[in-house]
Amino acid sequence: MEQVLLAEPRGFCAGVDRAIEIVERALEKFGRPIYVRHEIVHNTHVVNDLKDRGAIFIEELSEVPPGATLVFSAHGVSQAVQREAEARGFRIFDATCPLVTKVHVEVAKLHKEGYEFIMIGHKGHPEVEGTMGQLDSGIHLVEDVADVAKVQPAQTDKLAVVTQTTLSVDDAAAITAAVKARFPNIRSPKQQDICYATQNRQDAVKLLATQVDAVVVVGSPTSSNTNRLRELAERLGVPAYMVDDASELQDAWFAGRSSVGVTAGASAPEDLVQGVVQRLKALGATAVRSLDGVRETTKFPLPKGLKIEADPA
Repeated sequence: MEQVLLAEPRGFCAGVDRAIEIVERALEKFGRPIYVRHEIVHNTHVVNDLKDRGAIFIEELSEVPPGATLVFSAHGVSQAVQREAEARGFRIFDATCPLVTKVHVEVAKLHKEGYEFIMIGHKGHPEVEGTMGQLDSGIHLVEDVADVAKVQPAQTDKLAVVTQTTLSVDDAAAITAAVKARFPNIRSPKQQDICYATQNRQDAVKLLATQVDAVVVVGSPTSSNTNRLRELAERLGVPAYMVDDASELQDAWFAGRSSVGVTAGASAPEDLVQGVVQRLKALGATAVRSLDGVRETTKFPLPKGLKIEADPA
C-alpha cells in the first residue's frame, strides 16, 4: 500500500454535533442520569461514551421515571411520543435534526391544506417512523420503484412527496421519477429533503472512488447514511468495507491494493477515522492526503434552557 486518500467532507454533520452537544449540556446542567429516547445518533462509540457519562438510552417512555430529563434523538419522534412525554411531565429537550424538523413542518402545513403524502424511505428507520407519525393517516411509504405502483391514495388532486433525509441521492432520484411518472401533478418540496451533509458525503465518495483501489467507510451498521456510502462505492466498482473502528480492519482486504480511500458517515467521530489511518499506515501506507471537497459551515442552535451563559447567543 502506498497511499491513503481521505474523502472531504466526512464524519460529523451539524445535526449530529448539535444532538450530541444537547446530551452533554443536559448532563452538565442537570446531572446524571439523562434519559435519551433511542440512540442519540447511530454510532456505537458515541452511544457508549455517553452511557459512560450518565446517559441512559431507552425505547419506551415507561422506562423513564417521573420528573426525569428526556432527550429525543436526532431522528425525530412521532406526535404520539411527544404527547406522551409531555403528559408524563418530563423535562424535554428535542435533539431532532432541524432538517428532519423541516420535513415534519412541511407535512403538518400541507396536511392542513388537505394533502396526502408519499414518503420515500426505509421501513422501520426511526426517522421514517417519526415523520409518518406526524399524522394519524395519509402517508404512504415507498422503499423502491416497485412500491410506487402499489400506492393507493384516497385522492390524487392533493398529493405531495417527502423523503428520508439520509437516503442514497441516486436511489431517491429514481424513486421520485417513478412517483412523478405515476402522479404527474404531485407536489415536491422547494428544496430536496435529502440533507446537505448526506449529499456532500456521497459526492465525496464519487470523487474518491475514481482514485483508489478500495474504500473503508467508518460508521456503525445501524447508520443509514453510512450504509449508503458503502453501497455507493461498490456501485462505482470499488470494493468497500464498513467498520465501526480500526479493530475491524482485515489485512486481506488490502492485499495488492496500492491506494485506499477512507470516509465516514455523518455520525462517526473523526478520532475513529484517524485510528483507521494509523492502522493503514502500519500496513505500509506512506502518504496520507485529503481530497478537495465542500467546506461545511452550517451550525444549528441549541434548544432554550441548554445554552451556557458564556454563549454569544
